[in-house]
Amino acid sequence: MSHLFSPYTIKSITFKNRIVTSPMCMFSAVDGYTNDWHFVHYGTRAIGGSGTVIVEATAVTAQGRIASGDLGIYKEEHVPGLKRIANFISENGAVPGIQLAHAGRKGSTWISGRDRGVLSKQKDGWDVISPSAIKFDSDMPLPIEMTLSDIQEVQEAFAIGAKRALEAGFQLIEIHSAHGYLLNQFLSPISNQREDEYGGSIENRARMLLETVQEVKQVWPSDLPISVRISATDWVDEGWGIDDSIWLTHRLAEVGVDIIDVSTGGTLPHVKIPVGPGYQLPFASQIKRSNGNKLAVATVGMITTAEQAESILVNGDADFIVMARELLRNPYFPLEAAQKLRENIDYPKQYEQAYPKKK
Repeated sequence: MSHLFSPYTIKSITFKNRIVTSPMCMFSAVDGYTNDWHFVHYGTRAIGGSGTVIVEATAVTAQGRIASGDLGIYKEEHVPGLKRIANFISENGAVPGIQLAHAGRKGSTWISGRDRGVLSKQKDGWDVISPSAIKFDSDMPLPIEMTLSDIQEVQEAFAIGAKRALEAGFQLIEIHSAHGYLLNQFLSPISNQREDEYGGSIENRARMLLETVQEVKQVWPSDLPISVRISATDWVDEGWGIDDSIWLTHRLAEVGVDIIDVSTGGTLPHVKIPVGPGYQLPFASQIKRSNGNKLAVATVGMITTAEQAESILVNGDADFIVMARELLRNPYFPLEAAQKLRENIDYPKQYEQAYPKKK
């Protein structure tokens, strides 16, 4: 059996293979509600053979949306639409996951494909918050520095979001602490210049994330896994870096996180990033080798072939392959990868005639 199509068990959940559909924002919701686009998009990736399908960054508060088209889980009324998606993913053999998120200072925007812009408060926009009153970019709104009460409210919102995710039937939650969004803003010294217990030392800057995880664990079943997505580096010397991420990974393992999903960047605009095939893999690999198998490691970033994904797993650089753009181009990549790796997998019965007979 190939590594890519070998099962992996965490707590009560067995992932049928190591391919994960990355949470990718569709910016197609209205007031946070799912619609047919989301159902077809996520359902297709489950039919296509991904072992796990993680629903896009889903805002735990209306203020926490990146853009006006974000999905939300800040209303009880959001649950039925999310449940429809989670049930379909599960019925087709994949683990249904959802990423819980808060945009912080990167909110109050509109995004459609490659087009995007900032929403003013006078035209459908909203106030944004952050650990410190520092803009993300010159054209972005000035965030309101969060009070201790604001911090507690956001942590409680993540817990409420996790409770609703469970009600909707998701078996995996991922807490979004990457790409310059709110929890990542607390981690990075670039965006966090507080002088209280949530700023200054790395221990203080990590407090928001660690406390949020602990709040979520109060409502999330102990037999279901929790993932945290991080940006392993800000890609600038004065920012968050790989040594910080290794330290954080150990702390996350201590508070009961099961998977660390390793991405990079997003804290600063206009940063030069050496993008290329597997460009983020070295960070995942370092984290994997430093944590003593205390938690599973997922890697993401321009992984586009079965052979590339298989070699990452064979070399012990990661435990899961998180795929984004390649699965946008080809949601049936896992089925094709199985043929390339000569795997005898179960194909959707409705599609069996298109594939070789099982031996």
